[in-house]
Amino acid sequence: MSRYDAVVIGAGNGGLAAALTLQGKGKKVLLVEKHNVPGGFATSFIRGRFEFEASLHELCDFGTADKNGNLYKLFKEFGVLDKLEFVTVPEAFRVISLSTKEDYNMPFGIDNFIDKMEHYVPGSRKSTRLFFDLAGETAAAMAYLTKMKGHPDSAVLRKDYPNFMRVAAYPVRKVLDAIGMPKKAQEILNTYWSYLGAPEDRLSFIHYALMVNLYISLGAQIPTTRSHGMSLALADSFTALGGEIWYESEVDRILTENGHVSGIRLKDGREVETRHIVSNASPHSVYGHMVDRKDIPEHELKLANARHLAGRGLSMFLGLDRSPEEIGITDYSYFIYNTLDSVQEFEAMKKLDNMSQVTVCLNKALPDCSPKGTTIMYFTSLVFSDVWGDIVDKENYFRLKDEVADRFLEGFRRATGIDLRPYIEEIEVGTPLTYAHYTAAPEGTIYGYLASDLDNLMPRLMTMYTEKHLPGLQFCGGHAMRVSGYNSSYLSGNLAALMTVSEMKEDEK
Repeated sequence: MSRYDAVVIGAGNGGLAAALTLQGKGKKVLLVEKHNVPGGFATSFIRGRFEFEASLHELCDFGTADKNGNLYKLFKEFGVLDKLEFVTVPEAFRVISLSTKEDYNMPFGIDNFIDKMEHYVPGSRKSTRLFFDLAGETAAAMAYLTKMKGHPDSAVLRKDYPNFMRVAAYPVRKVLDAIGMPKKAQEILNTYWSYLGAPEDRLSFIHYALMVNLYISLGAQIPTTRSHGMSLALADSFTALGGEIWYESEVDRILTENGHVSGIRLKDGREVETRHIVSNASPHSVYGHMVDRKDIPEHELKLANARHLAGRGLSMFLGLDRSPEEIGITDYSYFIYNTLDSVQEFEAMKKLDNMSQVTVCLNKALPDCSPKGTTIMYFTSLVFSDVWGDIVDKENYFRLKDEVADRFLEGFRRATGIDLRPYIEEIEVGTPLTYAHYTAAPEGTIYGYLASDLDNLMPRLMTMYTEKHLPGLQFCGGHAMRVSGYNSSYLSGNLAALMTVSEMKEDEK
């Protein structure tokens, strides 16, 4: 058998970040990926004369060279910034309610955002300013918690971050009510809720405040080469450092010895020896298919079974034979909801007959992303149940995909008055079955485990150093400690690798 200091399962965002971090620490690392390209969800595909972005809407926590975030710093550490070009998308979001016809367009920049909110909701300035003050203190407190590796000094928290301590245990709605934010301002502010996939009465305030603060203060960026360009750059940087990637290599079993990781066996029978694994595959996949039942810690089995899967993915990709200007498309991102009440929307998204969507016109940020005189658009919605798995079969699959496409198109027409049907040159629809097939995500979830109630970001981060995984195993990616999302997955891979390095040091002792 070949022997490596560490093996990373899956070349998705988290796996690539974990492999690069380990390799950068001087370890001998093998990255195994069942597909023939890196990236997982972070990829692109071609239909006709269009190259479609598979999943990325925009990056937060990135920023620019002058004002950057954690993801920018991580990419700099990985040595990929000079291989990539990023642009900032033009506005924060446009949100439209199908039921009330309300239509709001919000800018980047905290002061600009507050001014626009006051314009839409007179009397909201004070509470919106207070929200961003709380968000800033939350970011500082979370940086302190990260520095203390789960063992903060409670006296420091009380003294330096008192408001963080006041809001840490509460959901978004509770805190916004407490600071006196008008209901309409709350609905506008909560537009991004679907990026985290939990409604305002169950979504952790600190989680949401952190994300909104990053978007509005740093802006949102996208790579000019689609997310696949990022994946290729990270993979190239890893191999340039001496790391190995085995593509078309699916893991069949995680091998153990005396209750500790001892290696992997691939589907083709090859075996690799290692005492340390970072898995970008979900705990459901690992514990359900790769590990002997006797080796799974009882706590981990209970935790995996207690958690709920988050949003399953529905998507549509359009190549249009007219320019955005000819069609009448004016914005980069459209959040189109049946109602601006996220609690109602969450319940509606448990069924397929809704028109909620987050829609992007890529050309509004990258004018040359498609041939001259054409447009690329992609549409995303979430399903918070396995209703797709309950109703689909080989006889009705393509009919159901047509119905999904029609709902996306009709929802966009009702929201904007623009009928896209006459301009369609290429169309592709992705379903939970698509995502389950491509990434082995349970039930086609694109958001990992539901981050809500008592299983939100804060407790996951606070317990990540004490969780009792199978010894020698760490998880990264959307199902791991930092929850789903591009920047979260990259940062979780970095964290999982650093914890693995700590375990290696313990082995040496």
